[in-house]
Amino acid sequence: MGQTSTLPSPAHITASIRQRIETGGERLWRLDDFRDLPFEAVAQALSRLTRRGAIERLSKGVYYRTRETAFGSSRPNPTAIQTLAAKHKPIFPSGLAAANLLGFSRQTGKQNEVSTSAGSLPRKLVGQDTIIHTRRPQAWNTLSPLDAAFLEFLRSGGETSELSPEQTVQRTLALAGEKERFEQLLKVEDSEPPRVRAMLGAIGEQLGKQPSALQSLRELLNPFSKYDFGLLSGLAHARKWQAKSTVTV
Repeated sequence: MGQTSTLPSPAHITASIRQRIETGGERLWRLDDFRDLPFEAVAQALSRLTRRGAIERLSKGVYYRTRETAFGSSRPNPTAIQTLAAKHKPIFPSGLAAANLLGFSRQTGKQNEVSTSAGSLPRKLVGQDTIIHTRRPQAWNTLSPLDAAFLEFLRSGGETSELSPEQTVQRTLALAGEKERFEQLLKVEDSEPPRVRAMLGAIGEQLGKQPSALQSLRELLNPFSKYDFGLLSGLAHARKWQAKSTVTV
């Protein structure tokens, strides 16, 4: 006699998942949360629950169970969903978020601003109003969020700093001199635009780095080009590293 299948039916799996979701209250759910059940059956069950309005699909394999409030249905915590998004694609702070993380500003922008080495980010995870800068160098994936934020700050010429030009320079030097940060940044130097390479050269020289350590930065620059250092034009060796002259009125 043939053996009777003991696999749960699709209806049973859907009912089991729905019970877990309703018991769990407001939260994010992923396919990995149901690893004790067959993958395909879970995916189909979550799709059915989404069509019925029991949960909301935020991205591939990511769902959200809302709760009703006095102001309508609740929304996912932005920090939690961005942390979740970062597990799938690299996300780095940019704009005011980067300046805030680095200690150049206490402001938080009306719109969150991030960057990524990916070609896109799921809007439902990072937020519909989030400003996204895509296709940052793949080399950034080896950096810490703070190191990537530092490069974002250099790319903007320090324009997001609310410190004085002198304080901005000093804070930049302090950050670049922490631990092995400058050496880490040199590992991705060839992926950076010329202006950032020039700034790194001026920063490194003011930090007392050996000329041999900065030689590759120099070789990557067009000797006839000038670069806008923005608020970092006050670096002691800015002109030596081809910064544009600033005109004061």
